[in-house]
Amino acid sequence: MLKKTLAAAVATVSCLAAGAALADRPGADWITIEQAIDKAKAAGYTQINKIEADNDGYWEGEGLKKDTKVYEFRIDGKTGNVLRDKED
Repeated sequence: MLKKTLAAAVATVSCLAAGAALADRPGADWITIEQAIDKAKAAGYTQINKIEADNDGYWEGEGLKKDTKVYEFRIDGKTGNVLRDKED
């Protein structure tokens, strides 16, 4: 009984870990990360501190603008449109 419970727990953790590892990847039809960075720079960012794909279809990140304040941005993964640009 203990072996079955342990085996079930290991299988569950393995599945959850695999799902988490795949959750935050850009889709096949997304713009590249380089294009997303270019879009952020075109929106006024002088330095990108962080950028990552989220599982809702966006590139999300943060960076500095000319006023040296930290801002957050969200870029549509397919169109490249900057959808959010706000001070952090």
